[in-house]
Amino acid sequence: MGEFDPHNLSEEDFHAEVHSFQFWLEAVEGYLSGTDFGFEPTLTDQTFSARELNFLITTICNYCIAEKTALEASSGMIRFAPDPESAIFLSTQVVDEGRHLEVFVHRLKMLGVIDPWSEIKARANQSLLKFKDRLLELVDQQDWEAAIFAQNVILEAMEFTVFQSQQPTADPITRSILASIVKDERRHMGFGENDLGRKLVQAPHTRRRLDQISKELNPLVLATFTETASELGILHEDRELAISANYLATIKRLGFAV
Repeated sequence: MGEFDPHNLSEEDFHAEVHSFQFWLEAVEGYLSGTDFGFEPTLTDQTFSARELNFLITTICNYCIAEKTALEASSGMIRFAPDPESAIFLSTQVVDEGRHLEVFVHRLKMLGVIDPWSEIKARANQSLLKFKDRLLELVDQQDWEAAIFAQNVILEAMEFTVFQSQQPTADPITRSILASIVKDERRHMGFGENDLGRKLVQAPHTRRRLDQISKELNPLVLATFTETASELGILHEDRELAISANYLATIKRLGFAV
C-alpha cells in the first residue's frame, strides 16, 4: 500500500483531515520517532569555543522566547476560534509549541545553562519582546484574523526562515532539532495561509487591515534578524540581507504588504 497523501483528497475532506488530531498524531510520530528531545540519541555534542557557545546559547534563548510566544498566543486563541476545526488545530499547535519550548530548554541545559529561564530573560532580543507584546494584544482583543496573521503567518515565517538559515551550519544536535521543528512550522504556516485565504475571499476588505499589521510588525521582525545575525556569528551583511529577503519573499508570496 502506498503512503497516504492528504493532498489527493477533495478540498472539503482535506480541510477536515489536516485539522484532525489523527493527522497530527501521525505527523508527530513521523517527526519524532527514534529521537531524544528532538535529536537522534546516537549524536554526541561537538566542542565549542567560548565565542561559539555564547552565540548558540543566546540564539536558543531567543528561540525559547519565540516558542513561548506562540504557546501563549495559540492557547489564547482557542477561546475565540471561529469553528471547532480551528479550535482543534490550535490545540495541536499548543502541544507543538510546548514541545518545541521543552526541547530548546533541554538544549540549553545540555550546553551548561543552570537556570534557563533567568538566562532567557537576560539574553532576550528586545525587538522580539515588542513583537510578543503586540501579538498578545491582538489575542487579548480576540481579533481572530489579526492574531492568526501575526502568529501563523508572520511569527511562523520568521521562525521558519531563521531555523532554515541556521540549520546547514549548526552543530549536529542543534541541526537535528531544527530539522524536526521546521516541519511543524511549515504545518502551522499552512494553517494560517489556508484560514486567511478563505476569509479574504469572503471579506476582501480585511486585507487592508492585515496589510497595516504587516507594515507594523515587519520592522520588528527585520530588527530581530539584524540582532540574530550577530548572535549566529553572521558577519557578512549580504548573509543578513539574504535572511531578511527570504522572510519578505514569504510574506509577499502570501499576498501581504512588505
